[in-house]
Amino acid sequence: VRSAPAHGGGVKGRAAAPAQSGARRQDGGERAAGPAGRAAWDPAALCASRALLPPQDKEKKKKESILDLSKYIDKTIRVKFQGGREASGILKGFDPLLNLVLDGTVEYMRDPDDQYKLTEDTRQLGLVVCRGTSVVLICPQDGMEAIPNPFIQQQDA
Repeated sequence: VRSAPAHGGGVKGRAAAPAQSGARRQDGGERAAGPAGRAAWDPAALCASRALLPPQDKEKKKKESILDLSKYIDKTIRVKFQGGREASGILKGFDPLLNLVLDGTVEYMRDPDDQYKLTEDTRQLGLVVCRGTSVVLICPQDGMEAIPNPFIQQQDA
């Protein structure tokens, strides 16, 4: 029995042969020949114990929203958005990401001098899809009452 030279020689002018498909590695994983003779690692063989792969028998949990908006379907709600916009409309639908569908939507315009103050001006928007990532506050329109800000100190002149 002849052994191969230690320096990796063999026939002069030829490159070493690519690894054979199904070659065993020291850690027990296998590798298969990929494109152009390169070795591609087989993830199933790497996880021989299947400890790293997610279990197939467990059911995926359905993503549920923190809020139960189903009780506000077909009722008028008020929505505040990042950036200060406010709108109210009839809630027609929603999803777990808090995307909302409002019908008959009215936007409340802000004062151009003071962005935190709402004016009496409104704008009719109609059917609107509100992106959930920009929604800051949702409340029912019924029973909503504006109160003075308790954190602002009154200036007596």
